[in-house]
Amino acid sequence: MTLALSTEGLTKTYSNNLAALKGIDLRVQKGDFFALLGSNGAGKTTAIGVICGLLKATSGTVKVNGLEQKKHISEVKRMIGLMPQEFNFNPHQPNIEILTTSAGYFGITRDKSSLRAELLLKKMELWDRRFDVAQSLSGGMKRRLMLARALMHEPQILILDEPTAGVDVEIRQSIWQYLTQLNKDGMTIILTTHYLEEAESLCRNIAILDEGDLIEQSDMKKLLSKAKKQVLILESEEKLPENISIEHCDCEKLDDHTLKVFQGESTTISDVVIELASSNIRVSHLRSAQNRLEKLFLLLTN
Repeated sequence: MTLALSTEGLTKTYSNNLAALKGIDLRVQKGDFFALLGSNGAGKTTAIGVICGLLKATSGTVKVNGLEQKKHISEVKRMIGLMPQEFNFNPHQPNIEILTTSAGYFGITRDKSSLRAELLLKKMELWDRRFDVAQSLSGGMKRRLMLARALMHEPQILILDEPTAGVDVEIRQSIWQYLTQLNKDGMTIILTTHYLEEAESLCRNIAILDEGDLIEQSDMKKLLSKAKKQVLILESEEKLPENISIEHCDCEKLDDHTLKVFQGESTTISDVVIELASSNIRVSHLRSAQNRLEKLFLLLTN
């Protein structure tokens, strides 16, 4: 087991806006890509603060790789890389210095940290901006710099608090690809995000917090299986006929080229496309009308 958290509330916080936890029991396995979800104020950032040792719990324990955090605070901090939601670096400091300074906090030598910074800045496509100050970067570039900083000391566990907030689709996709590769290489990743399609695409297991309570902890596929019906929007190059029938599905024609399909429980997306093709209807574009995880999230959090 990589990480286990059992705690009840907090004795102190750095902000009055942080929610108190109510005796949650959170477990993350080694090598997992884990989603920690919840609405604003649900307790996600509080849980992260407790895990990282930034906030003190009134009771309970945090264990990382078998080490109790309170007794091995330095070792546990070394295992974890944190990318917080808010930008918290010196905006007037050169980008490469932000990384090497962070590495120094973990006892990494200047020579080694310089090589590590070069590697990560090139990965994040920021090498050409290494001597620029952080405030000169765009929002997406700052996010990538934050990710690079979290990885400077080569942590075993990476915790990401809204890593793609405010970035465009292209940058978000590149960050997803990089995180997926890190996870394949063995890194445990805990992700909080408001982009629920991000969690559904990346994560294998999930926990949902609501007002400080842990209301769901499950395998992602098992949880999504509870969403028996998915709504699809399909666009056709040809003009759609008036009456369209798909076995085990309900169909609603939105306009001459757009069809809304309420997918049956035993029907796959491929089944829908193949049956339409048999009626000489070629699907040029397909999307989900509502993310399945989003639907379940709204139901679970009322």
